[in-house]
Amino acid sequence: MTGTSRGTLSGIQYLRAAAAIAVVLFHAAEKTGYHFAIGAAGVDVFFVISGFIMWVVSARREPTPVQFLRARIRRIVPVYWLATAVMVAGALGGLFPNLVLSLEHVLASLFFIPARSPSNGEIWPVLVQGWTLNYEMFFYMVFAGTLLLPRARRLPAIGALFGLLVIAGTLLVPDNAVLFSFTRPIILEFIAGMVIGELWLKGKVPAPATGFALIALAFSGFATIQVAGLPFDALVCGPLAAALVVGVLALEAGRRVRLVPAAVLLGDASYSIYLWHTFAISVIAKVGASMGAPAPAVFAIAVLAGISAGVLGYFLIERQSLLTTWRAVRAGFSRAVL
Repeated sequence: MTGTSRGTLSGIQYLRAAAAIAVVLFHAAEKTGYHFAIGAAGVDVFFVISGFIMWVVSARREPTPVQFLRARIRRIVPVYWLATAVMVAGALGGLFPNLVLSLEHVLASLFFIPARSPSNGEIWPVLVQGWTLNYEMFFYMVFAGTLLLPRARRLPAIGALFGLLVIAGTLLVPDNAVLFSFTRPIILEFIAGMVIGELWLKGKVPAPATGFALIALAFSGFATIQVAGLPFDALVCGPLAAALVVGVLALEAGRRVRLVPAAVLLGDASYSIYLWHTFAISVIAKVGASMGAPAPAVFAIAVLAGISAGVLGYFLIERQSLLTTWRAVRAGFSRAVL
């Protein structure tokens, strides 16, 4: 949800939109008495896309570690801190009675450090969906370090590191929140995205027919997990997410992806949708329950409200922040030239 190749790969934009909407469906169902657990697999798709985009973008621009991290921080932090501040203010104002605050937990949340919530003991930040950003920032930190290596050694280095972390986590099962989080198999999804990115750069993508088959396989797999009520984790959803990304890229390479402006917009707004949708869903769910509204209607309205809140947040907050950052970068470049 945090990286973008806007204007370049429409298919990736559509996947980002689909992943964000899947998460919205997951939370809306959770709040209205339905079951759509597989919607959480949108996170797996996001992680594969993130690895893909970071690898492709860095290959084209060759940023320094500082430049890379500065760009990522400017992209992620301001909006996330604002959303977290809204949660903290709401808790202090009594709007979130189940949210227990502590200074240590708030600071850990703001600086992307996995910590157990005083509310329930889960390894969640104040803004629950921000747990994925802990992984994103960890990946970015490691990725930035590999930029000091020759390009040919970067993927093997980060792949070996993440592989060793997962093995260590499997053998030791650490209780520490940081160690437990960053040794989970889900981190391998970033590596899958990077491998896909390298194949894309080398032009080694399947034919469109294979792409359609991979997309069908991925959706069939996700549907089977949902309908059969099967347990799912990164070892199952990760490969399905990777197959989905490869399939879409195959269609992209074969010029089978048409431009759909509305879908591109949702892809652009996917990060804001991801951050802000739970606020709108919670409001709709509470209002619907108090009015005794039919659950299907509450669910549908909650989904629309969640997506709308994210799009609104994109235009009013995120996009303005990005424009301000771009103007600052452009001004700095102009001063350097002069």
